[in-house]
Amino acid sequence: MAPLVPDIIGNEFNFVVALIIGVAFGFILEQAGFSTSKKLVGLFYGYDFTVLRVFFTAGITAMFGVILLGHFGLLDLNIIYINPTFLWSAIVGGLIMGLGFVIGGFCPGTSVCAAAIGKIDAMIFIFGSVIGVFIFAEGYPAFEGLYKAASWGNVRVFESLGISQGLFGFLMIFIAVAAFLVTTYIEKRVNGAENPELLPNKLYYRLAAIAVLIGVTAFALPDKQQVILNGSSNPDIIASYHFNLMTSDELAYRLIDDDNSIRIFDMRTKESYKEFSLPKSENVTRDFLIGKDANKPLSLKNIKYVFIADNETEEKEAAYIASERGFENIFILQGGLNEFRNDILNFKMPERTLTRREEDTYRFRTKASVVIPKLIEDAKKQPGSETKKTKRVVGGC
Repeated sequence: MAPLVPDIIGNEFNFVVALIIGVAFGFILEQAGFSTSKKLVGLFYGYDFTVLRVFFTAGITAMFGVILLGHFGLLDLNIIYINPTFLWSAIVGGLIMGLGFVIGGFCPGTSVCAAAIGKIDAMIFIFGSVIGVFIFAEGYPAFEGLYKAASWGNVRVFESLGISQGLFGFLMIFIAVAAFLVTTYIEKRVNGAENPELLPNKLYYRLAAIAVLIGVTAFALPDKQQVILNGSSNPDIIASYHFNLMTSDELAYRLIDDDNSIRIFDMRTKESYKEFSLPKSENVTRDFLIGKDANKPLSLKNIKYVFIADNETEEKEAAYIASERGFENIFILQGGLNEFRNDILNFKMPERTLTRREEDTYRFRTKASVVIPKLIEDAKKQPGSETKKTKRVVGGC
């Protein structure tokens, strides 16, 4: 429910929705026969591959859903928690899990489903699982070395393989279709007849064709966030893009006037921001602009958003990201902070005859070169404002 919480579904109501989904999930598992150990272990003996079909279907549906939601900007992939990979503990745990599945006839989820309808063997399986959890918890100091060995971090398979997300999605769907065909053949050979639960083959061939078509469309649905980030790093795209400019004089005037109709986003590093920052500015990053955290602060009415950095190039890259995400009233500081320092903070009156317009401009800059440094010093004494950031929710199956 990541696209919905907390913007559409509140954090409290989220638990109610989760309960409803959990009950529905258990009902579907039971109706699919997953409360029967014979059907579950049929995967290992070759006479029933319902488990493989269901989990492959669920995985492919979830995968394509993530790709689809990411393409349309409805899902911020940056806040999806990815369980860290510890290689050796994953291998050992997988072996224990698989062995327990074959011997006990259940996995943790299906055992709870079966126990809920009164299956004694499932209750015994759950009791054994609790004992295993207790042994691991009490013996953790002895297991810690193995548990944390070969840490690979938050791994995404397509990145490890060096391929695109779309290609990986297509390959997974192709593998799923192939697995369905192969397992159907194996079932027929082991049982001596086709599985009576299966529908006519023509229907499955049509479904397979639809699945392959969906896999092909994955190529046309790249992650919108990544597309925007790639565009912001392309000099040709940036050069052809139109940006609204705000001059140093205008920004200085608005700062002196304490104008609440502007909001300043400083795109520099935290170190540079702490060393020097303009009053009422906020230090943000590209990740902030590309994620869901930017939705509210960049959607206020009658506000001009000014992106500042040491130079225009960095400002344009940030403004491009915000504009491509659909935010309006985006401005960049002409010449960047380097020009602002020269024209305002370190201004020196030129030793030549000035035009009337120059006299007015330079008179203002002389005043601003005194007032704005004081505003900067006063701002340092005030507690800085910090943009709210959504944290990844730790979890996973």
